[in-house]
Parts: sequence; C-alpha cells; structure tokens
Amino acid sequence: MFKRISNLVRGFLGLFISGLEKQNPEALLEVEKENLRKQIANYNQGLAAHAGLCERLMAQVRKLENDEREFRAKTAANLRAGNRDAAGQYALRLQTVQRELAENRAQLEQAETTYKELVKARDVSIKAAKAKIEALKSSLDDLKIKRATAELTEMASGMISTIGGSGDTLNRLHEMVEEERTKAAGRARVARDSLNTGDFEVKESEQKALADQALADFAAQEGLALEAPSSPAAAGSTDAPVKTMGPQAQ
Repeated sequence: MFKRISNLVRGFLGLFISGLEKQNPEALLEVEKENLRKQIANYNQGLAAHAGLCERLMAQVRKLENDEREFRAKTAANLRAGNRDAAGQYALRLQTVQRELAENRAQLEQAETTYKELVKARDVSIKAAKAKIEALKSSLDDLKIKRATAELTEMASGMISTIGGSGDTLNRLHEMVEEERTKAAGRARVARDSLNTGDFEVKESEQKALADQALADFAAQEGLALEAPSSPAAAGSTDAPVKTMGPQAQ
C-alpha cells in the first residue's frame, strides 16, 4: 500500500515537474548549460591529473637519459682503465637504466596519446553540446515567435468576434432610432394635418381688412384721397399713374 502511494506521489510530482519544464524551457536550458559547465570543469580536472602524469613521466625519462649517459661514460672509462669490476657494475646499472628508460618512454608515449585523445574527445563533446544548445536557443526563439503569433492570432480572432457583436448592437440601435424617428415624423404629420388652415386664412383676411381700414382713417384725417387697390390687370396698364396722395389742387 505504501509503495503504491509512493509511486502515485512520484507520478504526480513527475507530471508537475514536466509541466513546469514545458512552461519554462528557458530555465531548463540554463540548468543544462550550468550542468555542462560543471561537467567540463570535472573533466578538465581529470585531464589535468593525466597531464600531470605525463609531466612526471617526461621528468623521469629525462633523468634516466642523464643516468644512461653517465653510466655509459663511467663504464667506458673504467673499462679503458682496466677496472673490470667497476666497469661491470656500471654496465649492470646501465642495463637497468636502459630498461627503465624504455619502459618510461613507452608509458610516456601512451600517456601522451591518451592525453591527446582525451582533449580531442572533450573538444568534440563541447562542440556538439554548444551546437545543440545553439539549436535549442534557435528553437526557443522560434517557439517564442510562434507563441506570440498564436497569441496575436487569438487576440485578433477575439477582436473580430467582439467587433461582430458590437456591430449587431449598433445595428439594433440604428433600427430603434429609425423606428422612433419614423414614429416622430408620423406624429408631426398627423398634428400638421389636424390644423384648421381655414382659420389661418380668415385671420389673414381680418388682418388685411383692419390694415385697409386703418389706412383709410389715416387718409381721411390727413385730407388725402385714397384710391382703391388696383387689380393686377390695372397695375400692368400703360397709362400714366395718377397721384393719389398729397395736397389737392386749388
């Protein structure tokens, strides 16, 4: 039971972490870059240790080469001097040095070959890792662009839907305004048709009659002759006009 619960908890944690990784690929890439730097540092430490071994072997080879020259010279000198025992001892030591020198040279050659191979493997691995990181960066940049494009497209789609909804509202508002305007125009027409235009004509005739009477009274008070209003035909006659106002001739 506890094992199943533990597996379930690990599964949920795995899903949660996977979701976080998908949401933050840049952070995951930075972690991998940091891990790569640590691996390179550890690798370089091992490489440095191997390089130290090569240096020790080179020092031993140089020392043995000096010993070889020295024992060779002493062996030859004692042999020329007739010191066979001393010459024999130096000859044995020379053989030992030559054997050790051959072994150390072989070890040094192998160590140098291994060192070069390790350096090459490191450089190839670093180059491949850098290329992969650059490819991931490019993919992330492309992902950002695609995400931004998708967000803009979704925003544009939402705006189109919103604009379409607003257009429907505006259309309904326009229809309501036109309906009310038509109703108002109809009411104005009904009110206009209900007016008694005959009353207006009577009022106009009354005003004209009153004006004529006021003018006649004024002419009588002033002793002026007031001619009756001429008709349109008389107004168009070619006869000379008659003076109707002003003092009468004596």
